[in-house]
Amino acid sequence: MSFARTRIKGLAFCDSRTAFHGLTLFTPVEGKGVLLIDLLGKLVHSWELSYGAAAPAQLLPNGNILYGAKPDDADLPDLEGTGGIIQERNLDGDVVWQYRDRTLHHAPFRMKNGNTLLMKWVKVPKGVAARVKGGETGTGSEGVMWGDAIQEIRSDGTVVWEWIAHEKMEPEEFHRCPLCPRDTWMHGNACVELPNGNILASFAKINTVAIIEKKSGEILWYWGTGGELAHQHSPNLLENGNILIYDNGFHPQGLALNFSRVVEVNWKKSEMVWSYEGPQGGTLKMLFWSSMYSNCQRLPNGNTLVCEGMTGRIFEVTAYQNIVWEYVNAFPGPEQPVSPAESRSYPVYGAYRYGHDYPGLSDFKL
Repeated sequence: MSFARTRIKGLAFCDSRTAFHGLTLFTPVEGKGVLLIDLLGKLVHSWELSYGAAAPAQLLPNGNILYGAKPDDADLPDLEGTGGIIQERNLDGDVVWQYRDRTLHHAPFRMKNGNTLLMKWVKVPKGVAARVKGGETGTGSEGVMWGDAIQEIRSDGTVVWEWIAHEKMEPEEFHRCPLCPRDTWMHGNACVELPNGNILASFAKINTVAIIEKKSGEILWYWGTGGELAHQHSPNLLENGNILIYDNGFHPQGLALNFSRVVEVNWKKSEMVWSYEGPQGGTLKMLFWSSMYSNCQRLPNGNTLVCEGMTGRIFEVTAYQNIVWEYVNAFPGPEQPVSPAESRSYPVYGAYRYGHDYPGLSDFKL
């Protein structure tokens, strides 16, 4: 299901007085491109990729983009988010680094030491898989259940750290979504390094965001299994110590309506301290909803950038729920904009806003 709050493609609204000034990088689901636009929706730069992306690209401080992609000819598990290759490309689009593994999935993360953090599929032992609760009965991929591993690799591909989810997560504690197939268990979709070296990760199909202690591999904290989250994406640590999460709201526990929201959580207290839920009142909540993809980012001015992935809608909202910037993806491919009146939606994996003083923008002619 795909719908947009507005049918207008391109820039829908901009309050330049209160919006955070910078460039927005976004990654369309269709086509093979990554795009950079200014505050008025003008295309500043685009990267044409060899393969379609599998997750949102990020702009590194060196001006290159880092992203996970899915090669057309790769023998990959047929699972949502599967990639198979990670690439880093420079401003000219040249590949300056890449890493291949048929079990890679979702977005990589460049660590402060220069290594790369990634997620990959691993087979869950049958004895463990049999204990996993939830999932549609009789479903799965040839009797195989896939779990997650998080690895840290050097630039030469050497694995220097690995965490395997089924070795640290108990099936009786982390239940699979009852409305999804049993081909995967946790279905991780994000892993990022925290300032203290620990790992913040999201596992969508068990509705869990967790902090993993790097040294021991133990789970220090997790949240969402009590119905607080539903197939979430994009957890990120804020400067105030809280965690910001895009809660997709797909297959929510105990609710009749599907709607998305962005939540800020004080993880030390496991308390939600702020949220954006879109229009209020009955079915109006469904005007903000994306069952898949999507992300969120707290901006330096205190506003929050939100990507409602399935609709291709990217918007900036203040702490007081006011939308001050809104854009709807107009690019089915790199440098191929459609008419503003085009009714079809073009989904987006995610979006990031970079201020004009961001080091990665120093080589761009702004």
